[in-house]
Amino acid sequence: MAAIVEAEEGARVELRVRGERAVFAGGGEGARETDPHHLALGRDLADALHEWARVAAAVARDRDGAPSPGEAAAVVSQRGRQLASRVAAAMGTPVDYVDPVTGTMSVVSPPERDAKVSWLRKAIPETRVGDEPTPWATGLVVAGFVAAVVIMAMVALASTLADETSGLLAIVAALVVSAGLVPSLWLARRMPIVRWIALGAGGGIALSWIGVLVVAL
Repeated sequence: MAAIVEAEEGARVELRVRGERAVFAGGGEGARETDPHHLALGRDLADALHEWARVAAAVARDRDGAPSPGEAAAVVSQRGRQLASRVAAAMGTPVDYVDPVTGTMSVVSPPERDAKVSWLRKAIPETRVGDEPTPWATGLVVAGFVAAVVIMAMVALASTLADETSGLLAIVAALVVSAGLVPSLWLARRMPIVRWIALGAGGGIALSWIGVLVVAL
């Protein structure tokens, strides 16, 4: 297996199609050609380059003698430029992209890190916990509704078990349900929106024990 090598600092590489395979060269027709799998690009990107080269070769055969490149050829050219941009980013060096459709060469430069970070900061403004006001009114309404549902469910469960079996079994069942829900409610206490549901469920469980004890005893 050939060793994976990295491009030298500041070195230019040329991406071209040779037959049905993508190859890299140091520039010029007589330069030594290297398979993408032998460079530090990653297997997925290398496979994508070879797949693009096979499609480019097929399109080139189909358009022999055609007066214009056509839609398929335009797609191949665009895909090649996209892959060349990924190669430039992975290797940190400009890539001379030889278009397999037109035969023209263009330089694809690696993206500027500072510009990319600046764009991300503008697109995703920095926010801190507590910047937005707490929706107390809506949150408490949701919590109250959830608490009412939980109380009715717990009391109904205890009442049914107490009537059909015994009060002790009703208390045990309520204890099992409470113990099963508490860990999940504790984990959800800091999650936006869900924390109101957790608050209501926790309060409902606590208040429901009054009814459970009354029904069971």
